[in-house]
Amino acid sequence: MKKIVLSICALAMSVSSMAIGFAYDAGFDLVSTYIWRGQYCGALSFQPTLAVGFDAADEKIQFRVGAWGSVGASDYMFKKGGTYFVPELDVYANFNLYGLKLGATHYYYFGGTPYFSGLNDTDGSQTEVQLGYDFGTLTPINLYLNWYTMVAGNDVNLLGKRAYSSYAEIGYIFNFAHEMSLDVQVGMTPWSGQYTDYDDGWKNGFAVTNVSVRFNKEWETEHCTLDLYAQASVNPYDINSKNVYIWDTGDYKMGGQQKLNGVIGLGVWF
Repeated sequence: MKKIVLSICALAMSVSSMAIGFAYDAGFDLVSTYIWRGQYCGALSFQPTLAVGFDAADEKIQFRVGAWGSVGASDYMFKKGGTYFVPELDVYANFNLYGLKLGATHYYYFGGTPYFSGLNDTDGSQTEVQLGYDFGTLTPINLYLNWYTMVAGNDVNLLGKRAYSSYAEIGYIFNFAHEMSLDVQVGMTPWSGQYTDYDDGWKNGFAVTNVSVRFNKEWETEHCTLDLYAQASVNPYDINSKNVYIWDTGDYKMGGQQKLNGVIGLGVWF
């Protein structure tokens, strides 16, 4: 016990002696398709980010509070009929300590409900917590693990009870020369929830819902960083010959109903 206390004290002293400075994230992505955890969430979209916080000098300790938004070409508030997508604005807080990641995100969809009424089961918004670890922070192994669980908002199963929809992912990033990388990821849900359309809610079934590969190429300029990427993903859950398509249109491709998805994106970061 004494050794544990001394180790904690030593870590606290080393952290307190580090240079901590103000940091921010500001930029946007322009994507051909809005894909989220293997699910189709809209067509051509503009997705800005603005966050502030602090970084340690070696960037192994980071904290951010920020907002992320998405406005799509098919969002119904700008284009009536043919879809039920809506603009989205998320607020979040993330803390990274030597690869250990803790976070919370409130997802808000502009459907007319109050922004922070997400504790109600019938509300359109949702609140999620995150726990993860990035091995690449302290080792040359670029493996990462994340777990996300919805704890409030519109997340009710077929039995009328809170589903606590959860999503776990494991990924590995391969880095190459000339600022190129390949991110291979597998995502799954441990029990029935929004990722499986709450099917078989009484069975608590496990399902793999996302297998994706993303290629990135970065350019550093005098004023910003450009990130060009392409991603392909497949959702193996309940896949069959009738839902293996990618260029279809309409509401019926929403969420996990379309099993093949692809996106080309351009990120601009200042």
